[in-house]
Amino acid sequence: MTNAAFKAGRSLARDFGEVQNLQVSRKGPGDFVTNADLKAEKIIREELAEARPKFGFLMEEGGEIKGQDPQNRWIIDPLDGTHNFMHGHPHFCISIALEREKDIVAGVIYNPATDELFVAERGQGAYANDTRMRVAARRELTECLVVTNIPRYGQTGHRQALAEQAAVMKSTMGVRCSGSTALDLAYVAAGRFDGVWQTGPQAWDFAAGIIMIREAGGYASALNGTRDMFGSGTILAGNERVHKQLGDAVRSAKVSQ
Repeated sequence: MTNAAFKAGRSLARDFGEVQNLQVSRKGPGDFVTNADLKAEKIIREELAEARPKFGFLMEEGGEIKGQDPQNRWIIDPLDGTHNFMHGHPHFCISIALEREKDIVAGVIYNPATDELFVAERGQGAYANDTRMRVAARRELTECLVVTNIPRYGQTGHRQALAEQAAVMKSTMGVRCSGSTALDLAYVAAGRFDGVWQTGPQAWDFAAGIIMIREAGGYASALNGTRDMFGSGTILAGNERVHKQLGDAVRSAKVSQ
């Protein structure tokens, strides 16, 4: 998984170097970034298929591909943080997770712009560039810096997200919106953020982050507290106390009419 991320990361890093030049064109970098995304996914798929030819795939661009081994599949986001990448902002990543018997057992998140690698394996801990990760130990939400996503104006969930943000801001030191779900989760595992909640991400956005949070001593669930993150399209994470307090604050949000 790490080798696949590094190989695709070299491709993305080269393309990222071209984005700044494309910003000044009238057309912009949109088509170029789409091709960079597809190229990275192809590299990852080929590398993983060579290593484990019977495993299936669930990919952002390529969809689901059934494997001969129904118990194992790779879940891949070749470019999480596309809009950041498109604007020359170096906060994006490759995310690869291994799902075994409906449970995430390993994950890799790699930002080629900063050369920062996050890895986790069930029972083996979570690491950022070989340094063991632990979730932050803050116990009160009022001391915490948390992160979320906000859909664009007019998109489904925009008003609800604003209401949730308003509710959470009353109880925290601050709320951030980074543009990369996978890196948000890696940063919570590393203690850089205290908690995260999001509505609307897809499985490939947060699959690798789930195992990182848990192996770093944290809690990850759907917003309703269950383990059905894939089915609900929601995620809530932090240490044990922050997980509960943040979830209570988010669920208290009321959308103004």
